[in-house]
Amino acid sequence: MKHPQYVREFVEIAVFAAVLFFAFRMVLQSYQVTSTSMSPALVQSSLVLVNKLAYTTRDPQRGDIVIFHYPRDTRVAYMQRIIGLPGDTIFIDEKHIRVNGHELHEPYASMTPINPFAKTWQVPDHQYFVLGDNRDTSEDSRIWDFVPRDYIIGKVAFVYWPLDRLQSISSYSDAYK
Repeated sequence: MKHPQYVREFVEIAVFAAVLFFAFRMVLQSYQVTSTSMSPALVQSSLVLVNKLAYTTRDPQRGDIVIFHYPRDTRVAYMQRIIGLPGDTIFIDEKHIRVNGHELHEPYASMTPINPFAKTWQVPDHQYFVLGDNRDTSEDSRIWDFVPRDYIIGKVAFVYWPLDRLQSISSYSDAYK
């Protein structure tokens, strides 16, 4: 007669584990870095955890690495760094990026010159300007302009694979002062 007690305990544990799993998935989600566009900060094939609730109480900030729906095909997720916020003016030439007239100091970005051109963008309301850290290989806002706020899935919070690159992710907000 003790079997029903074991069955009940097993069901309770299984239900608790399922609730915990789904609660975890609502807050954090794993993504694989599929390109070299965020190198050297995030290397190809790394696995990262994304905080999907990071922007429920605050807006994305300059320097945040975000996962978002690619504006040209929303079934595809991209991972890049926010450079420009709504209302910002972004100027890029072959060696410099200026946000609202202030040059960025980016310790995370590859230091090779950006492809030779000069252009200015005005970031619209509810949109963000994003760039990959590896400027020469990144397809980003320089090509397809802006990311709508509602396309942003979450903020990259942590690299957990490979183990030798285990780290929390900094926003480098001081690069924008």
